[in-house]
Amino acid sequence: MIQFYSPDIEETLTLSEGESAHCCRVLRHKEGDEIYVTDGKGHRFFCEIVKSHPSHTEVVIKRKETFPPERNYNLTLAVAPTKNSDRMEWMVEKAVEIGVDKIVLLRCKRSERKIQRSERLLKVMVSAMKQSLSTYMPELTEMIDFKDFVKESGKTSQKFFGYCSESFPRKELVRECKAGGEVVIMIGPEGDFIPEEVELAVKNDFVPVTFGNKRLRTETAGVFAVSAVNVINQLA
Repeated sequence: MIQFYSPDIEETLTLSEGESAHCCRVLRHKEGDEIYVTDGKGHRFFCEIVKSHPSHTEVVIKRKETFPPERNYNLTLAVAPTKNSDRMEWMVEKAVEIGVDKIVLLRCKRSERKIQRSERLLKVMVSAMKQSLSTYMPELTEMIDFKDFVKESGKTSQKFFGYCSESFPRKELVRECKAGGEVVIMIGPEGDFIPEEVELAVKNDFVPVTFGNKRLRTETAGVFAVSAVNVINQLA
């Protein structure tokens, strides 16, 4: 199955320019062909193409399916973008494929990338959602300062941050994280969080954790964290 993405398909009955190009120019769909479209909000539509156009393909909806939430937990992954944009895109792609509800871009003291274009990451997320046949599009937030995110994290029951230094007591994520509920995990920059950031996180009920006995790259830690939470919930 190949599915297309259109968040407002019920209102517009039209695919976006990018999706139209993929549908009609790349896959060569014509009038009368039937396709699947998701709105990223838990619905999949069985549609028929009534106007094949590389920039605004029009459809009629023949059937609508509603899917329940994919997971019994809600996961927010807050990560400091890597200096190498390809590595960041890889991490985002895999996180969406495995299962994440929200990705937050963190600006930390040691961040090597202070600005991150969200447009490209959104395209990666859409592609990963479509490829994995999910009907839920995760949320992506613009870059936010570490201290602001930590203070706005609220009363979420499970809040963790990966920390490399042994100078601060740490626990293992796979032992601390429990199934269900809301989970927030922060991944720091390639130079790790500074002591002041660690103190602020702990003050706001974040638990410092490790992701095993090896030091991981930022993007690897992000994928590990998402995978670990997923497995913990599957085995519960």
